[in-house]
Amino acid sequence: MTTQQLGKGRRITGQERVTLGVHLARRYDTGASIRALAEATGRSYGLVHRLLSEYGVNLRSRGGGRPGGQRRATAGTRDG
Repeated sequence: MTTQQLGKGRRITGQERVTLGVHLARRYDTGASIRALAEATGRSYGLVHRLLSEYGVNLRSRGGGRPGGQRRATAGTRDG
């Protein structure tokens, strides 16, 4: 879906909302971020987040992964 198809600023209801929700869910599941989806559709972050939640998408945690998959040690855990 493109911004032009959605009519930027226009309320999305009914079948259009269903179609957009399914489209966003598929793209999010293949790795697109909520911010990227919002920008691509010309819609707000909040709307995209709400639609993904409505369609049962398991949202990823914030910030993405860290190299090596581990968090840094906290300041109070030094050995010695």
